[in-house]
Amino acid sequence: MPSPRDILIFCGQDWWYHNRAHSDFQLMTRAAKHRKVLLVNSIGMRMPMPGRSPLPFRRIWRKLKSMMRHVRRPLADAPGFTVMTPLLFPFYGSEKARAFNARSIRGQVSRQLKKLGMVEPHILVTVPTAWDVVKDMRRASLVYNRSDKHSAFGEADQGLIAGFERELLTHSDGVLYSSRAFLESERTRTGDRACFLDHGVDKQHFAPRGRTGALDHLGLKRPIIGFFGGLDDYVIDFDLLERLAVERPNYSLVLIGDATLPLDRLTRHGNVRHLGFRPYAEIPQLGADFDVSIMPWLDNDWIRCCNPIKLKEYLSLGQEVVTTWFPEVEHYRDFVHVAKTGDEFLTRIDAVVNGQRAPGDRAALLAKATWDDRTQELIAYLDRLAASQAPTVVAAR
Repeated sequence: MPSPRDILIFCGQDWWYHNRAHSDFQLMTRAAKHRKVLLVNSIGMRMPMPGRSPLPFRRIWRKLKSMMRHVRRPLADAPGFTVMTPLLFPFYGSEKARAFNARSIRGQVSRQLKKLGMVEPHILVTVPTAWDVVKDMRRASLVYNRSDKHSAFGEADQGLIAGFERELLTHSDGVLYSSRAFLESERTRTGDRACFLDHGVDKQHFAPRGRTGALDHLGLKRPIIGFFGGLDDYVIDFDLLERLAVERPNYSLVLIGDATLPLDRLTRHGNVRHLGFRPYAEIPQLGADFDVSIMPWLDNDWIRCCNPIKLKEYLSLGQEVVTTWFPEVEHYRDFVHVAKTGDEFLTRIDAVVNGQRAPGDRAALLAKATWDDRTQELIAYLDRLAASQAPTVVAAR
């Protein structure tokens, strides 16, 4: 049996400014209790540009601040967990610029691996643009964490990103999916290399609690309909939220999370509050004060391939959840209130306000669904891969 291998992950988020609830962060901070982990913050999929990207200058500035941090060990209780933001030039529209960027990042990461004493680690890739970086790196295994369909992200060059996805789907030793429908849709490409790894929940952090009063200072009348998480223009149905604000004036709508666009169209209504980004530590106290928790997703390729982490967080808090339909929710029909139309979304909220409850046994659902459980599954999976093959380097293409 080969000795346990450390883990290098090219993350889909940035530790320094994205929500710490993201699966990459949840899994890797726990994996670092067992193996050394080098987490490389997202290297992006496009350069934010005025007229093409929401809030481009803010996004460029926070990535620059992230690069200035370069390499840090951010958790005192997890010395094996290292976060790195390489110096990068994300001009993915140019082949020469892509090649230069990949060589530069690969060199920076390889030097850091050497400093950390990490030899031929498992390489996990969440952001597909990392393919050019990792394809020539020695490793115990290459695993594509297919957490989202990134080629469905309209702001990026979809053809280019789809090409990276194809390379990773073809050449990875394993492909992880958090959505069963997404896994099955790509089964012909991945075969027995595909593996379902469900999202988990921090049950201690999101322990059930009664109404906390954390939103009382807003002076809003109840019921409070709430959402916490990223308010991204490619996933949130803002038209539906505005319908809720206008057509249910006796309800209050509270939105918690960073937004990729101005929310004036919502906050101009007196019954809507946007609290902006809040630290992960504060989210349970705020979320527990909702009367109804919602997931107002758009119907698009991105959402049809997703499995929202907040679903289990809402359920763990004891919240009743109203959501628009997406394929993975079929596995949670007994636990949430599902709507296929805007009208049905509003009437489902009305029903919960009037006392309707989902019948499912939450305790049974969440009994073996913690992030610690998922991390153990992931480590066992990686060890099986390492045992099945020699360290690999893919020839340059």
